[in-house]
Amino acid sequence: MYSVGIITASDKGSQGKREDLSGKLIQTMIEEKGYKVEKYLVLPDDEEMLAKEMIDMADKQHLHLILTTGGTGFSERDVTPEATLKVIFKQVPGISEAIRYNSLQITPKAMLSRGISGIRGKTLIINLPGSPKAVKESLGFIVDTLHHGLQILVGDASECGGS
Repeated sequence: MYSVGIITASDKGSQGKREDLSGKLIQTMIEEKGYKVEKYLVLPDDEEMLAKEMIDMADKQHLHLILTTGGTGFSERDVTPEATLKVIFKQVPGISEAIRYNSLQITPKAMLSRGISGIRGKTLIINLPGSPKAVKESLGFIVDTLHHGLQILVGDASECGGS
């Protein structure tokens, strides 16, 4: 069973002014696939706070997967990709490209998402959009393939050939 951290980036959510439906949806979807959510936070759109928490989840809590939601748009306060770039060691562009590609089949606005994906140590970090609809679609596109990627990352499998 792989461990998961969920971070919602939302100024209003962190102040209790908006219910975090997207983070809760991620938790439901990921738990239905057999993952264990170890930590779930709602943080303000603050690059340093987001980066610090990702580092803590990866380096101290040794979580296998961190899923973020929110902060991937064009607003001045949208800084989740920048925080993620600060903490990852390797980018995994195929995950974010797959999300955008599949999302573009639904709406042309998908091209406006700046979400990225990457690896820090033995932790995979993926930025998802902020709306519940976009979370459901985006996570739905990738969730079944994540298991194999995590197997390779943590050493439970040695290759992707034949899959």
